[in-house]
Amino acid sequence: MRWESLFDDLEAQFAAVELADRAAAVGELTRAERATVRLEGRVRAAIGQPILVRVRGGEQLAGELVDAAAEWLMLAEGPRRYLVPTQAVAVLRGLPGQVEPDSGRVARRLGLAHALRALSRDRVAVRLDAQGVQLRGRLDAVGADHVDLVALDESGRGRPERWAVPISAIDVVAST
Repeated sequence: MRWESLFDDLEAQFAAVELADRAAAVGELTRAERATVRLEGRVRAAIGQPILVRVRGGEQLAGELVDAAAEWLMLAEGPRRYLVPTQAVAVLRGLPGQVEPDSGRVARRLGLAHALRALSRDRVAVRLDAQGVQLRGRLDAVGADHVDLVALDESGRGRPERWAVPISAIDVVAST
């Protein structure tokens, strides 16, 4: 037997083992990296795209994802806007496979209470869905863990009916 063929054979065996090890390592690294992907990053990657959101109360919303933060996302369906707490999201469809890295923008770090306070400050009329209960009115105040909604009558004026809604119960806040 010639030494050259022996060394060629050993080299081929070594290369085959090395290739198999590399393929296994790539697969393992891919799974490990995928395990670090958070839903928030995938949602951010969908900004500007149409998505479908179904909230825990069963309501289905379809529209362009306008913005997203850790605690909320905002959809646009024509002129109507939907503020959806991420804790109320049951399922999403239409998210891309890639992830958008955190941009560090201040708006992305604002919590749900900050977004609700902006709606309260601007005195906008909203429809608030909270686990099967639907209210229409204006957010009058936003506390640490709840909002106060003053119900509106048909003319758009407030009446003395005031509702306190736990923020954790909110499924959707929609513009009217």
